[in-house]
Amino acid sequence: MPVDRSALVDFVAEIGRFYVKDKALRRAQEAMAASLAEGVVPTNAQVSAYLAAVKRYFAGFAREAREHMKDVDRRLAKVSQQQFNLSAELGVAARRVEVTQGVLARVEELARL
Repeated sequence: MPVDRSALVDFVAEIGRFYVKDKALRRAQEAMAASLAEGVVPTNAQVSAYLAAVKRYFAGFAREAREHMKDVDRRLAKVSQQQFNLSAELGVAARRVEVTQGVLARVEELARL
């Protein structure tokens, strides 16, 4: 099944904007970009090999990004629970201050009698 050349050119340009350290993908990227720049129509096998290299490289980053999102989500849930607990604790402390201030005010009032 032939790939739309225009879509492939756009895709190769998109991948070319990434800083890639992986030698295998870098070689595949350079080869595909050079072929397209020369006007050569890549074979289905070349396109498949290129797409497989891109997929191999970016799949790891996708997994890492998903794991990072899960970790941040867990940490946010923990912080949210801590904030809820601290808000409740603040409410209790505020009520204690109110009650103790009331008692102290009564002490002052009774001491003046």
